[in-house]
Amino acid sequence: MTKKIIKNPKRLYRSRKDKILGGVCGGIAEYFNIDPVIIRLLWILLIFVGGSGILAYIIAWIIIPKQTN
Repeated sequence: MTKKIIKNPKRLYRSRKDKILGGVCGGIAEYFNIDPVIIRLLWILLIFVGGSGILAYIIAWIIIPKQTN
């Protein structure tokens, strides 16, 4: 059985450069390699559809670590 060794695994961090409030949307966009505006629009949609986006953003802000670079 062969094992794959990943030298630099992809990690999710809060962005320091694409930051408006806490860097959560910018970090998610960097992780998936898409434009942060798309993530922000999706997050706003979640806020207006049931209000779950606010709670999810706060939880993500607490759980996702800051980018160290």
